[in-house]
Amino acid sequence: MSQKTALDDVKVLDLTQFEAGTSCTEALAWLGADVIKVENPRGGDQGRGASTNQPGVDSHYFMLLNAPRGREIFTEMLKKADVMIENFAPGAIERLGFGYDVAQQINPRLIYAQVKGFGEGPYENYVSFDMIAQSVGGALSLTGTTETEPLKPGPTIGDTGTGLHCAIGILAALHQRERTGRGQHIKVAMQDAVINFSRIAFAPGRQRQGGGALGQPQCAGHDGSERPLQVQRRRSQRLLLHLYDSRRQPTLGPPAEGHRPRGPDR
Repeated sequence: MSQKTALDDVKVLDLTQFEAGTSCTEALAWLGADVIKVENPRGGDQGRGASTNQPGVDSHYFMLLNAPRGREIFTEMLKKADVMIENFAPGAIERLGFGYDVAQQINPRLIYAQVKGFGEGPYENYVSFDMIAQSVGGALSLTGTTETEPLKPGPTIGDTGTGLHCAIGILAALHQRERTGRGQHIKVAMQDAVINFSRIAFAPGRQRQGGGALGQPQCAGHDGSERPLQVQRRRSQRLLLHLYDSRRQPTLGPPAEGHRPRGPDR
């Protein structure tokens, strides 16, 4: 008999699109959850067309939530679900009639998760994508050199990073439900996730020398002149150098005969 997966008995209703939400449900699926993806019948998840090289590939689940029959089907699915997650534009799920208060009445054990661009405040009704989240979360201000403008990091930490934060919250809520018997509301903001990933780089000791503030172009949060973390080219290779003593500039060359770097000099 094969061993069950961690989330073998968990059913997830996936209303997400693009990457921030789908990275969360993908992680839950990797852990064994039964993920049912609900999509717009007029083309499916918008992220499909943005990332596929096979136009016309359809998903397995389609539903129109603003049609009476679609609403009836989804309501019945909610009754049996453990988790529901969505990342529509702010207010969209409420306009469809499936906000948290409604869903909680249908299924008190439901874990209701949402991924949005911003938390409560003046920007909570704004939509967001990865590059926006990385900008307002400060990741761009920490990437680049003194010779460049702020640069967007390649990895999509605003999207996938937020999705993984949400997955952690869902797992914790499922565990808590074992004790309380009730579900709960989880809401994760993309801006907050990027700030969390950057928290060490924002530390006061990492500010630029000479009175420069965080937010100016810099390399990994370090001073641009000393550059204790940098990439240098040697022949056909690139080397990442991290100096433990920032006063010492790296010198690339063969080690002295018989010498083998040890300890912090390595």
